[in-house]
Amino acid sequence: MPNAVELSGLTKAYGALLAVDHISFRVPEGEIFGFLGPNGAGKTTTIRMLTGLVTPTEGTAKIFGLDIQNEAKEAKRCMGIVWEESNVYPELSAWENLAFAGEIYHVAKKRRETRAHELLEMFGLLARKEDKVGGFSKGMKRRVAISMALINSPRLLFLDEPTSGLDVQSNMMIRDVIRNENRKGTTVFLTTHNIEEANQMCDRVAIINRGKIVAIDSPENLRKTIKSAQSIEVSFYGTGEPSEGELRMIQSVSRVISSGGKFRLFTDDPPVALEGLWDYARKRGLRIMGVNTLGPTLEEVYVSLTSSAEVGRRS
Repeated sequence: MPNAVELSGLTKAYGALLAVDHISFRVPEGEIFGFLGPNGAGKTTTIRMLTGLVTPTEGTAKIFGLDIQNEAKEAKRCMGIVWEESNVYPELSAWENLAFAGEIYHVAKKRRETRAHELLEMFGLLARKEDKVGGFSKGMKRRVAISMALINSPRLLFLDEPTSGLDVQSNMMIRDVIRNENRKGTTVFLTTHNIEEANQMCDRVAIINRGKIVAIDSPENLRKTIKSAQSIEVSFYGTGEPSEGELRMIQSVSRVISSGGKFRLFTDDPPVALEGLWDYARKRGLRIMGVNTLGPTLEEVYVSLTSSAEVGRRS
């Protein structure tokens, strides 16, 4: 069975600027795959090459084994695309937008009507199907845009910042529909700046910076790569007043952050830090009311990898 997406040495140069620099990876069918990176890292250029909108300078990109340059028509039939800027038509109703998208994808009339009804119902828009989209909120417009991308029941769905700037209700609804479509077999390629969204939804993530892939793995495995972001969260009770300065003096503790009455101690050796923490509390007459050891978050991994890549570039 071919991969849903397969890149080999994919490169895009604009003059002397390498926007995407010889990247290679695979996305197996059925995966929710996250694509993360700072602004200008090469995310959008990569997706534009994968969807046939931009011609690579070098390398190849395949969609279910189909070369996106040489077999573009066949490859595009497999995919649905939602760009960050919604491509809905404000002068048309929600129903008319979906019908138009269905025609573009050559979905038979009976099938597109059935599918449009299903999608509008899933997104809570069925009662508004005859209303012009121009009067919809941003979240409702995004739901219509995703419905348009799903009208042909694509095997591969590209989502570019699907929940950016949306209300909580729309966010939750969109994520639920994405998960539901994935359970039915749709592969999802998700570009997002929302690290927590990627952490919750993605089977694997790739992090791109300065046009290069700096990491690719499951969120859990990526979190294991940076020991320095391990930490201990602790709260105290007693007559003494703990201070960040004193807690930083504990062996193996590199940094301390206080927030909401709790202290977070960053360490590369939690057992040693815990021993020092108990000694500190005993000497200061403090009682430890709660303590948790925490691994690094995906956000901390992201910052560490993109920052180190930037430092390496300057050195």
